[in-house]
Amino acid sequence: MAKIMTVDDSNSLRKLVASALQAAGHNVSEADCGQTALSVAQTTSFDLVISDLNMPGMDGLTLVSQLRKLPAYRSTPILILTTEMDPAKKQAAKAAGATGWLVKPFDPAQLLATIRKVLD
Repeated sequence: MAKIMTVDDSNSLRKLVASALQAAGHNVSEADCGQTALSVAQTTSFDLVISDLNMPGMDGLTLVSQLRKLPAYRSTPILILTTEMDPAKKQAAKAAGATGWLVKPFDPAQLLATIRKVLD
């Protein structure tokens, strides 16, 4: 299956997402902040990145824009998984290069369906 990096400052949410993804056969790596995720992405390629929006230090929007500057991530799907529902933030994420937007709390079946869609 796919090699996926999840990025969230909440350990419990990272574990929930990772558990759902691993149960579906995906290989999951976790990062607790945008800066760590960017560092890992500079040396490792992933098929998909799922990131929170609001994190201390480097937020999800900055992470998306920084990933899009890396040749290996120009076309990699990047999903934002957040509690935010503000249309302006959703538009900002799209402008930064995000592929999709999911709202927490997430439904594992919906998450997996979205992943299948963006990886096809």
